[in-house]
Amino acid sequence: MDALELLVNRRSASRLAEPAPAGEQLDNILRAGMRAPDHGTLQPWHFFVIEGQGRERFSQTLEQAATAAGQDEKGIEKARTSPFRAPLIIAVVAKCEEHHKVPLWEQLLSAGCAVMAMQMAALAQGFNGIWRTGPLTDSAVVRQAFDCREQDKIVGFLYLGTPQLKASTTVTVPDTTPFVTHF
Repeated sequence: MDALELLVNRRSASRLAEPAPAGEQLDNILRAGMRAPDHGTLQPWHFFVIEGQGRERFSQTLEQAATAAGQDEKGIEKARTSPFRAPLIIAVVAKCEEHHKVPLWEQLLSAGCAVMAMQMAALAQGFNGIWRTGPLTDSAVVRQAFDCREQDKIVGFLYLGTPQLKASTTVTVPDTTPFVTHF
């Protein structure tokens, strides 16, 4: 797939099924994440691949976090079932360090770029996904499960698999005018 076509026609897919990227496909996705812009070559990220029994462990973690947050039964059930929306999830944690040239916000953006690069690599190989966050990314229970230190931040959960619904082939070309100023 042409890189420019991929970027300007990108869409998230929330209904995902098997097969998920595996083997060389998954390696390509992770390598793409490692190529994110990275001032100071700090590599301020860590990727947690969640599949198979890992989805069950992630489900238990989210259920505990939702319970600790005082969510109602509907919220707890949503948390418990969310890891089963896709056959593969990659959790991305910004592993931030105090640095004299690279502020923490820039390290967070770099980890965010890694998520975008991984989603594009999945699309380029015929898969799709959706980048999810939510209030439980800041939960102490979830942060502990992903070995977050105080300065670290979970920047997202990239749900990946094969889209169940075919995306529309017509994409509305966005009007960039309200978002662009020539300085």
